[in-house]
Amino acid sequence: MMSVLAGTRFRGDFEERMNNIIAEIEADAHIILFVDELHTIMGSGSGMDSTLDAANILKPALARGTLHMVGATTQDEYQKHIEKDAALSRRFAKVLIEEPTTTEALAILQGLKEGYERFHHVQITDGALEAAVSGAKRYLTSKNLPDSAIDLIDEAASKVQNQQTVAGHGFLTDLDQAILDQNVRKANQTLKQLAATEEAENRHQVTEQVVLETLSQLSGIPVAKMTKSEAKKYLRLEEDLHKRVIGQDAAISAVSRAIRRNQSGIRTGKRPIGSFMFLGPTGVGKTELAKALAELLFDDESALIRFDMSEYMEKFAASRLNGAPPGYVGYDEGGELTEKVRNRPYSVLLFDEIEKAHPDTFNLLLQVLDDGVLTDSRGRQVDFSNTIIIMTSNLGATALRDDKTVGFGAQALVHDHEAMQKRILEELKRHYRPEFINRIDEKVVFHSLTDTDMKAVVKLMVKPLIAHLAEQGKTLKISAQALDHLAKEGYDPEMGARPLRRTLQTALEDPLAEWILSDDFKAGDTLKVGLKKKRLHFEKAQ
Repeated sequence: MMSVLAGTRFRGDFEERMNNIIAEIEADAHIILFVDELHTIMGSGSGMDSTLDAANILKPALARGTLHMVGATTQDEYQKHIEKDAALSRRFAKVLIEEPTTTEALAILQGLKEGYERFHHVQITDGALEAAVSGAKRYLTSKNLPDSAIDLIDEAASKVQNQQTVAGHGFLTDLDQAILDQNVRKANQTLKQLAATEEAENRHQVTEQVVLETLSQLSGIPVAKMTKSEAKKYLRLEEDLHKRVIGQDAAISAVSRAIRRNQSGIRTGKRPIGSFMFLGPTGVGKTELAKALAELLFDDESALIRFDMSEYMEKFAASRLNGAPPGYVGYDEGGELTEKVRNRPYSVLLFDEIEKAHPDTFNLLLQVLDDGVLTDSRGRQVDFSNTIIIMTSNLGATALRDDKTVGFGAQALVHDHEAMQKRILEELKRHYRPEFINRIDEKVVFHSLTDTDMKAVVKLMVKPLIAHLAEQGKTLKISAQALDHLAKEGYDPEMGARPLRRTLQTALEDPLAEWILSDDFKAGDTLKVGLKKKRLHFEKAQ
């Protein structure tokens, strides 16, 4: 349509062109007019004070039946532009084109294969075509087949071709230099080498591995996630999580089982990879386990998308997750949750302190937990099937601090895991509706940390500090007695490991900073940290 409009300067130029086109088509019954982006005929060619656009010019010919016409447009554009004009829409028979199946998409790619091979000077294997279709279907969910698979093959072929171009560039430089030096023998030899290289490069193939690497670049998912090594990672999930999270064997086991169950291929529908409710006292590792999952499953801790649900306490705040309704400020910006998942479909979603959110928020999460889909305010469906959803809650934690068991040697419920678990799950049932609780894969009650757990947590916390100093050429050695002292000073049964961070700052990091600033601890030095008179003692090794 833009080609018809191009060059029309005076009133009547566009109408004359359109009438000539219509007359030519009507003169030959075998001509079919095809208009891509059909919605562009609405308003094309009309002036500020005229309604005589392309659509109105075509209407009489379409009504007479003398003009055979096919138009293509998207469902959204059809509803926005064409459907509003009843006189135009009824002159067309609406045909909805569904996305082809993977088998049909593979057949389409096989038909296009020769053209891409000729254009990029590469060979495309059948395995590459199959990987492109299956990979695009699974990972490029924002686009449809066969477009997503075609783009993937085009990118992969271009990648191989670029590698070939770089390889032959050196020979071209040598050939130019030989010609400038009038060295015929060297020029002839270089030409032969270049010809041999080009012949070898013509055999370069676009393989399944190249397609996976290209898909990794487009989707942001590491190649290992798309191969069999992914299965091995799920099998050793407990082992890897134990390195990051201390004292929560039952929680790690429950989470690992649920993820393996969903990722083994036996899950039905498009539900999220896993949905969990982490419960229990504060500072016991709920958020840390979410971070560990993001890093282990998606190789990037930044794959954790965190929402502080205390910001969604009001009724109107719930709409921020999937976008403001039409007419309200922020409608064009989309929802905070939907936009983040659209931009990063492979992620861990952490809803921190979920009990503080308004009840309307849970209505939105219901369809996510059940169908793996959430529709934003602009009508776009966002896929959550590749996310892990974690909700943390301190529900019942306050009451647990005050409750005591009955009898001699009474102790706080926070020390009795079975009693604590029973009390928290009862609070859970009182606070949330059954349809919401039943959609969660696992409700995990975290253990309170013991003295032994705290010692392991201290070792874990000082590792980054020791490694950071080692990068500067400084060696820090902390004795077992000093670590036990830090664990004891930072231990609080009610607050978990959070006070330990403050203890490390005041007892270890502050004196260490003074040593560094006073230039007593330089590169090449070794500083020993021990325990003397129940205080940390710093001493430089001789």
